[in-house]
Amino acid sequence: MKISVVSGILGGYSLDESLEYLSGLGVDEFELGVGGYPGKAHADALVLSKDKKAREQLLETFKRHNMGISALSVHGNCVHPDKAEAARYEADFEAACVLAGQIGIDRIVTFSGCPGADPYAKTPSWNIAAWPPEYPKSLEWQWNEVLIPYWKKAVKFAADNGVKRIALEMHPGFCVYNPATCLRLRDAVGDMIGANIDPSHLFWQGMDIPEVIRELGAHKAIYYFHAKDTQLFGHNVRKNGVLDPTSFTDFPARSWSFRTLGYGHDATLWKQIFSELFIAGYDDSISIEHEDGLMSPKEGLEKAVKLVQESIIRQGNTNMWWA
Repeated sequence: MKISVVSGILGGYSLDESLEYLSGLGVDEFELGVGGYPGKAHADALVLSKDKKAREQLLETFKRHNMGISALSVHGNCVHPDKAEAARYEADFEAACVLAGQIGIDRIVTFSGCPGADPYAKTPSWNIAAWPPEYPKSLEWQWNEVLIPYWKKAVKFAADNGVKRIALEMHPGFCVYNPATCLRLRDAVGDMIGANIDPSHLFWQGMDIPEVIRELGAHKAIYYFHAKDTQLFGHNVRKNGVLDPTSFTDFPARSWSFRTLGYGHDATLWKQIFSELFIAGYDDSISIEHEDGLMSPKEGLEKAVKLVQESIIRQGNTNMWWA
C-alpha cells in the first residue's frame, strides 16, 4: 500500500511546494485534482491536455520530489439537468481522460452525477424514497434514460484514451452512493466502473466499512480508497437522525461532521479497514482527504498521515512458517 493525499487540502500552495512538503512527511503520491469540484489549483486538464511542454514540466516536478500520481481527480456532475453545467463538467472529465492517457495514469476518480427528477428539471434530484410512487418512478427514469446512457458513452471515451479504471466516489446526493448503486451501474455499463470507498460518507449512512469492503471486494470492484473520518454526534442523531442539511460550520447543531482520521473512529478500526482492503486484494493507494472543520489542513493532514503510516500494510507475508 502507498500513501497519497488529495490535492485540494493544499490548494493554497503551488504544486512544487505541496510535493516538497508531502515528501518530507513520507507521503508517496498525490491525487491530482484537474477539474470539476476538486478545482485546478495544481493542474488544469483542459490546458495540460493541449500543451506537451506543460505536461513535461508537470511530470518533471513529480520526479524531482520522488512522488507519484495516484489518480486524476475530476469529480463533477456530467448528468446535471442544467445543460451548461453538465457541459462544463463533461469537458473537464473528457480532458482528464485525454490527459491521463498522455501521462500514463490509468485511473480517474469522480462522481456518478445526479440528473433532475424529470426532463424539465433545472436542478439535480437525489431520489432515495420508495414512496410516494412518484419517487421510484423518477428514479428509474434517471437511471434508464440519463445515467446509464451517459456512462456507456463515457466509459468508451475513457477507454479510447487509455483509462482503465473509473473510481466512482460513493457519495450521497449522487446516484451512486453505496455498494448496491455502484454495482448496479457497473453491471449496466461494464467493469471499467468501480468504487472509490470513502468511509466518511458511509459511516453516517450506517454502513459497516469492513462489510462494504467485503461486498465490493467479492465483485473485484474496489478501485480506490479515500481515508477520511466522520464523527457522529449521538445527542443530535437521537433527536433528528442523520439526514442533516445543517451548515458544516455549525458543529453544535449537526448530527455528524467530517473529522481527521482517528477523531471519529479509533485507530483499531482503521487498522481493521486497511487489513480488510489487503484481504480483498487491494494493495494500492490510500489517499488521505482532510475536511475537518476543527483543525487546520496541515495539522489534520499530519495527524492522518501518522495514523495511516502506522496502520497500513506495506509488505505482505510470504513466509507463513507457522502455517
